[in-house]
Amino acid sequence: MRPSVSMSDPIKQAIRRRVVGIFNDTERGEQPVARSSNALFDRTSIAWRVHGDVGTMMVGGIAGLLMQMLHPSVLAGVWDHSNFRADMHGRLRRTARFIATTTYADRAQAEALMKRVRAIHDGVKGELPDGTPYEANDPSLLAWVHVTETRSFLDAWIRYGEPWMSRPDQDRYFAEMASIGSKMGAYPVPRSRLEADRLIGAMRPHLKADERTAEVARLILHAPTSKGLAALPGRLAAQAGVDLLPRWARELHGLSPAPLEKPLVRAGTLGVAQALRWAFR
Repeated sequence: MRPSVSMSDPIKQAIRRRVVGIFNDTERGEQPVARSSNALFDRTSIAWRVHGDVGTMMVGGIAGLLMQMLHPSVLAGVWDHSNFRADMHGRLRRTARFIATTTYADRAQAEALMKRVRAIHDGVKGELPDGTPYEANDPSLLAWVHVTETRSFLDAWIRYGEPWMSRPDQDRYFAEMASIGSKMGAYPVPRSRLEADRLIGAMRPHLKADERTAEVARLILHAPTSKGLAALPGRLAAQAGVDLLPRWARELHGLSPAPLEKPLVRAGTLGVAQALRWAFR
């Protein structure tokens, strides 16, 4: 039995309010990013299709951050130059807003945000514990952040939104997102799934996990967004994010789930994703 209009509308509104509160700093007056006809991508783009799905973006965002933290220099930038311990939810929210703005907002607004982030990165530099220097605007580090983010978003969409997605459409997504990576200073920037896989493979010898990685991962997976039953979607997204990681990345993190958990996590995440699509339809 389908809910009547009078029954379903308050439920949809409650879900939408909750999601808006998670992804926008309402205390600072933030509102959801409006879709512009003058955005960097048009309405027929794959980026609009992939990035418009709240549930899969949550899962992909968590997986992408976990992948990024496996690079010692990316980890050091977060460790030395952010208040992640006190505000991991804020970091997740800012990442989501960056993606939304560069995908949907007016071109001038998107380019201004990218310029601002580049300027912030200019001051993010230092040394690893072994004395190796790092800087956030290093093109190879930016390439790692870009490829892990884009592949995670796409893989989450394929798993929970469009499992039949064609390889040409997947390649088109990487080609579209290459424009953002290039504007941010990343190099090399993959323009197809094959190039993305090769770049990740080339970076694997540089990846590792230690006590600092474990602390950041713990905070990513347990960032407080809600309490009680309202926290269930966030917990599912965290588990689904771990499940989305390549096996070698899960093992580096020491996060491989028990085999019996996978079908439960995937079924629950699919249900949440479908409920969110219904609420925003």
